This record gives sequence, C-alpha cells and structure tokens, in this order.
Amino acid sequence: MFHNAMTRRGFLVTGGAAAAALLTPSVLRAQAAFPSDNMQVLVPTGEGGGVDQAARAFTRIWAKHLGANFEYSYFPGASGQVGYEVFVGKREANAYNLLFGNIGPEMIMYATQKVRYKYPEDIMYFGAIDSDDSVIWVAANSKFKTIGDLVEEGKKREITLSTSRLPHPSTIGALALADATGMKVRMVPYGGGGPARAAAITGEVDGCATFLSSSLGLSEQARFLTVFNDTNRAPDLTNNAPPVNQALGTKIPPLSGQRAWAIHRKVAAEYPDRLAKLISTMKTVFDDPEYKTVAEKAGTPWEFIQYADAAACDASAREFVELANQYKSLLSASK
Repeated sequence: MFHNAMTRRGFLVTGGAAAAALLTPSVLRAQAAFPSDNMQVLVPTGEGGGVDQAARAFTRIWAKHLGANFEYSYFPGASGQVGYEVFVGKREANAYNLLFGNIGPEMIMYATQKVRYKYPEDIMYFGAIDSDDSVIWVAANSKFKTIGDLVEEGKKREITLSTSRLPHPSTIGALALADATGMKVRMVPYGGGGPARAAAITGEVDGCATFLSSSLGLSEQARFLTVFNDTNRAPDLTNNAPPVNQALGTKIPPLSGQRAWAIHRKVAAEYPDRLAKLISTMKTVFDDPEYKTVAEKAGTPWEFIQYADAAACDASAREFVELANQYKSLLSASK
C-alpha cells in the first residue's frame, strides 16, 4: 500500500523504500491519503438488530462516496455501556474507528449507569441519519382501543409494557405518562427489540413501548395507541395514533431517538481533515437515490431519514441527559 502511494507521488527511490520497510502499519497509514484502509465500525448493540441494519444500509452507500469499505464488530451489554467503554478504552482515536449508536437510549444509559468514560470529553457524535419517535402499541386483538383505555385500566391495576432496554426514550415516555395520569405501569426489559415485540403480540405483557420504526413490520399484529411527539409523522403506518399530549392533555416532551455516527473527541483536534472528509461524504449519502431504497428495506421509513450535524447531535445528547436525570427515580423504581 505504501509502495503504491509513494509511486503516485513520484518519490520512489531505493532509500525511500528501505525506510518504508522500517515504518509500522499505523505510521504508513497516517502518511497515506485518508482513508487508505477499511473503516472499523463498533455497534454497542446486537448483530442483526435495528441499529445494525440502519448502519449497514447507510455504509452501503457511504462506501462509494468515501472510497473505503466498512467492517463491523458488536459489543452488546449493559444497554450499550459495554460497547462505548470498548470504543473509548480500546479503539485507536485515528478516524478509522467509528461507533454507530442511538443517542437517546445511550445517553440515558450514560446518565443512569456508572460508566468509565465522559461525555463530551471522550465521545463526539458527528452526524445523525434519522429521527425515530417513541410509541406505545398493543396487540391487534387487545381490548385496549385507545391510549385512554390503557390509562384507565392502569388506574385499576398495574399495566405491564415490554421494552428492549430500560434506558430508552420510550421507557421515559411510559413512566412520564404514568406519573402524569396516575396509572400504574411496570416496564419489562427483554434485552432486545425482537423479544419485546413478541411478548406484546402474544399477550405476555399488555403492550410494548419502543421506537416506531422497529415495529412497522408487524403489519396487522399491532395497534398503535400513541406517539411521543407533537405530531404523528407516519399516520398511515400507525393507524393514525394520536400524539400523547393531544390525546390526554399531558405535557410530555418529544421522545425521539437519533441513530448517529460517533468518533473519539480527540480526532476533531488531531485529525480535523479526516473528520471533515467523513462529514462531507456522509452528507452526500442523503442525496444518493439508492439510499432511499436500502434505508426502507432496512426498516426505516423515508419520512424519518434526516441528517443532523454535530451541534444538533450534541444538543440532543444533552437534552436526554437532562431528561434521564429528571426521571431517574422513576427509571430506578421500574427495575
């Protein structure tokens, strides 16, 4: 790789080749044009899940514009904490190592668990690819026809709602709903979206609190009751479920997740040109006609695909830390 790079610059001489033989691969890569090797993506959740599928759909297009392939590794555990700690502590801060995560759930995790890294000192989200709203839904054959029905039942007995993990925007939504209405609710974490959805469909729990996109493939098996946002951005896909505040007169803040690319914070200072190239090329993905096809095939409605820059990602991250601290006692009580 170094031989070819030097040849293109017209500097290949015997002495230069001999010196190159003594250089380490990391030094060689640092001197070559970026990127000169595969990109390494760490996913802090399981292989094959919604985050993984969204990342792979994006990098399928991004690879064309960046000029590099993407390789994946997975470190699920502790609601994302394991992956973030591996990334910060064991991955080189060289712009070749990226983390793809979900800002909402993982900043709630950051605020509520004892982690071995600091935000924003160690992690920088440099671009989000979508915005996914939290929802509550029940099985299609459930007796609950509206979110009001669920709340009224919850005033008589404890409602159980499945969730993929407790540090999650939809969990905060359900707990905030209970706090505002007086309903009783118990969140049941299933360690993944698939098991959480199955529990709601089979009636093992009363319903499911999750992100909208992860439940759109259920077809006639689910009935959406409410959306935790000011508007329902996909009414045709959610049996026109009403926004929670519109339905119940509550004042619950929007609770959306943003799947985003992150990098070591020090990369911005040490490799600004590399970071600039990552950002400029990732932005071109949204204008590539092929991306719409692969994104929807991966399960994300095109209505939810939207770019957010580093500043917007940081604002979202800080908002979720604030929300997590506000509802920390409820999150703890739900365990």
